Amino acid sequence: MTSSHPIEPGFLWANKTGLLKEKIDIAIRRLEKCTICPRECGVNRIKGEKGFCRAGYLPRVSSFSPHFGEERPLVGSHGSGTIFLTHCNLGCVFCQNYAISHLDEGEDITFAHLSRMMVSLQALGCHNINFVSPSHFVPQILKALPEAIEQGLSIPLVYNTGGYDSIQTLELLDGIFDIYMPDFKYADKRVAEDYSRAADYPKKAKLAIKEMHRQVGDLLLDDRHIAVKGLLVRHLVLPSGLAGTRDIMRFLANEVSPETYVNIMAQYYPCGDIPPASPLYRRITTAEYVQAVEIAREEGLMRLD
Repeated sequence: MTSSHPIEPGFLWANKTGLLKEKIDIAIRRLEKCTICPRECGVNRIKGEKGFCRAGYLPRVSSFSPHFGEERPLVGSHGSGTIFLTHCNLGCVFCQNYAISHLDEGEDITFAHLSRMMVSLQALGCHNINFVSPSHFVPQILKALPEAIEQGLSIPLVYNTGGYDSIQTLELLDGIFDIYMPDFKYADKRVAEDYSRAADYPKKAKLAIKEMHRQVGDLLLDDRHIAVKGLLVRHLVLPSGLAGTRDIMRFLANEVSPETYVNIMAQYYPCGDIPPASPLYRRITTAEYVQAVEIAREEGLMRLD
């Protein structure tokens, strides 16, 4: 799907109307007894208490830069402006950003600093601001937005998430984020518990992806084939069919949209904290990847990255 007309990012309208300020106030209050993600730890992050994700009040960032390894509609010619947020609300044993998600690599920064990061990435020509692992830092992102807008921020925001998101939090992002890019990691709750410490992951991911699609629809590209709005789903193929690819592709085609843009990813490799006896202690085979792509097509999905 393409558009020949410029689309103004939603957060600009939300800021003009005062809606953004209302959302910031609600989000920050929820940090007092944290219910930002599905774990609902109930800790007071404003006072420095920490729950499962180990995140406090200030945003913590590992790195930020133009990134050219993302999906083609995000990268374009000048890259996606990625901001890698530290910590995670999942506990994936195979995380490819293990130092960031598990070992807390990064530094706490002020909201003003986060605002400047967004604007500086735009100044470098990036096509979007891509928040990587934002689920536990939604209030902080919202709080940093007004100053970034004052400094001229005017490119779409990308919500690049592991897929373990709260519907109530996503509702706060309605009209703020124009591009959602969730993972859908597992179809089976036992696998999700074993490898990410989240037995309710399949249920929460389905609800979240449906809500994301309700807000932004199918992925829309401009005349340069760069994403301006919509949903893009990632699915990492795991060894021995552990991800449950067919069930996930069937869900996307039948319960979200057959026009869902899907990136079926082949880059799994054993890293993080995987014991040698685990079925995850090997790379996927070419045959496993080819089969995953064939499954997506069999289930009716054709917009594959």
